[in-house]
Amino acid sequence: MLGPLVNSAALMVGAVSGALLGRLVPRRVKEALPLTCGMISLGIGAVLVNKVQALPAVSLALIAGALIGELLYLERGLELSIKWVQKRFERVRPGDCGNSRADGFIVKFVTISVLFCASGMGIFGATHEGMTGEPNILLAKSVLDLFTAMIFATELGFSVALIAAPQIAIQSALYFGASLLMPLTTPAMLADFSACGGIVMLATGLRICGIKIFPIVNMLPALLLVMPVSAMWTRFFA
Repeated sequence: MLGPLVNSAALMVGAVSGALLGRLVPRRVKEALPLTCGMISLGIGAVLVNKVQALPAVSLALIAGALIGELLYLERGLELSIKWVQKRFERVRPGDCGNSRADGFIVKFVTISVLFCASGMGIFGATHEGMTGEPNILLAKSVLDLFTAMIFATELGFSVALIAAPQIAIQSALYFGASLLMPLTTPAMLADFSACGGIVMLATGLRICGIKIFPIVNMLPALLLVMPVSAMWTRFFA
């Protein structure tokens, strides 16, 4: 379980460093680093897509997964959850209601919580390590999270470090859950799972760079579908 541990540690180090540096980080650095992180995500995605064994199966899983995500309004549901948390905070601290600074803090904090804990890269990386034992995806994400947390912490302070707790809880659950599936998989299924995750990461990189805002959350069901679809495709068409 190396990946989840390193990822959470990197997040905390980045958050503490950013909080201590504060305004010393130039604005041009804050704007440039996310673009670099997006390009890294694109590069990792391209490498993973190259592992594909049954391209039709991966394509079918992605289309079906995206369709399910759209029909269930997964990304919209996530947005509503963020608003719900914001309203609960306003009830606990009514004095902050209408305070634009406090409202901005809440929205940004909840948003980055989702970014660190429920991103396609994190979900895929934890599941991938659980099934294959390779922590490379989460180690790469750790590098991204280190600098991303640093940038956000220059504005939000030490509170960003608190996100490490739910992050490691979610990734650990995915890691151990995926390890239980390992005896049921084949090398071809794992390769197609990696390729599907690679396409999700390509979409994530494009979104981080601001090139195209893909609904990443709506694409995540494809990661659940790709291995059974790959197995059926191999059995009946290979």
